[in-house]
Amino acid sequence: MKKVIDWVTIKFLIVGVINTLVGTSVMFVCYNVFHTGYWIASALNYIIGSIVSFFLNKYFTFKSGKKSAAEVVRFILNITVCYVLAYGIAKPCVHSILGGYSLTVRDNAAMLAGMCLFVGLNYFGQRYIVFRRRDYYN
Repeated sequence: MKKVIDWVTIKFLIVGVINTLVGTSVMFVCYNVFHTGYWIASALNYIIGSIVSFFLNKYFTFKSGKKSAAEVVRFILNITVCYVLAYGIAKPCVHSILGGYSLTVRDNAAMLAGMCLFVGLNYFGQRYIVFRRRDYYN
């Protein structure tokens, strides 16, 4: 069985911390200060965070030197699928569990849950689809 947790995983987590600080700040400020709503706030998180993530993961984590439009397309598709799945699952689940709480509490909790789901899905998508390198597995 190939190692899933290795130096690449550690670097992905470091990039994730940076990306999370940027994206989460955007998301919660947009939702709580500018009242943009759940979907706009979480989408802005991933639009801005994805730009940061792409460059840090491409050059630092996965050391991909390719200049490939296909890589960019795979990255955008991966982020989009992960976002829709993670936040689409999180919102109804959290709203159901926290039904007695205010909409603001439920949406903030759903955004946190969506972030957690997104991280796991995104890691596997980036490692095994977007920036896949055969030398990781040999």
